[in-house]
Amino acid sequence: MEAISGFWRYLAIPVCLAGMLSISSAAELNPAAVIYKLPDQIPWSPVDARGAQNAVVVGDPSKPGFYIVYTKWTKGNHFSRPHFHPNDRYIVVLQGTWWVGSGPKFDPANTTAMPAGSFVTHFGKQVHWDGAKDEDAVLLIMGEGPATATAAEEK
Repeated sequence: MEAISGFWRYLAIPVCLAGMLSISSAAELNPAAVIYKLPDQIPWSPVDARGAQNAVVVGDPSKPGFYIVYTKWTKGNHFSRPHFHPNDRYIVVLQGTWWVGSGPKFDPANTTAMPAGSFVTHFGKQVHWDGAKDEDAVLLIMGEGPATATAAEEK
């Protein structure tokens, strides 16, 4: 029994030291090689009238060129109306379930669920609409700007 308790005593010292080392700060990264923003450092826009929130992380979607945007559709049946974009857009669902519809007739009951991990392509000049129902949906949207939206709802 004494041998076992002695073993644990000797093991405790390196384990405590390892724990103290992990508390130290992270390595400094060369900003010429790597830049980053932690989640709490990403500036999100206020929630708009449609129930969406955006955070631009690369480029400027209002100008020509590559861009990446986080979009959060807030729960509560918040949807865009039928519209199209001039260029293809590539979307990854990061969190929640995103609901997608196509065509000019707006009908949230007639949508397809895209759970977290889904990859979706919105082809340029093709009418679609999308949003969230009973849970927030967080998306990563990539494309070539300008990322204008043209309304295309059938009245």
